[in-house]
Amino acid sequence: MTDDPTPAKGQPINREGVVVADGEDDEIAPRPEQPPDIAARRRRALLDWVIVIAVALVVAFLVRTFVLAHFVVDGTSMSTTLHDGDRVFVNKLSYRLHDPHRGDVVVLHEIRGTTDRDLIKRVIALPGETVEMRNCEVSIDGKDLAEPYLDPQVVTPGNCGGDLAPTLVPADHVFVMGDNRGGSLDSRNLGPIDEDDLVGRAFVVFWPKADWQWL
Repeated sequence: MTDDPTPAKGQPINREGVVVADGEDDEIAPRPEQPPDIAARRRRALLDWVIVIAVALVVAFLVRTFVLAHFVVDGTSMSTTLHDGDRVFVNKLSYRLHDPHRGDVVVLHEIRGTTDRDLIKRVIALPGETVEMRNCEVSIDGKDLAEPYLDPQVVTPGNCGGDLAPTLVPADHVFVMGDNRGGSLDSRNLGPIDEDDLVGRAFVVFWPKADWQWL
């Protein structure tokens, strides 16, 4: 006598037609995936952007305060090296790391009474040196100073605002002049500049593009 393969009414069978007991089906339908929490993802993305922007602002503030600044040239005292309206970047760390060098273009604070403004000039003489100028020729400790940055059409004999008697630069000071010797308010009028009043070293003209240059 053979078993009847026909399943009883209501008895489950698998894909191959084999009768299986309840709860023993060979294939279980997967649970449907839960839909992502779109609102939570958007909140996380927004928080990430807030953090990125906050960090960027803090870094920009620190850089602006302690490392880098930009300065707009006002006037023609540095002609023709710099022009009125030129924008330059100033390295504010330079003189925290080393002493000023002769020839550096520097931004400095100039205080007169209640007026405080920034000037841009060139370092001509260093602490302990004696600087003198006669007929537009500058000498340091009695030796003529080569100044290839001067424009011979701007700096001409008799057009430098007069001679400068020998002047000793004190310790921790520098003597600065504008490249336009006949049109510059500088150490010839203000005296040697305390190094603490140096904002930093101007190192590049970045605008306008036509004036772009390293200093």
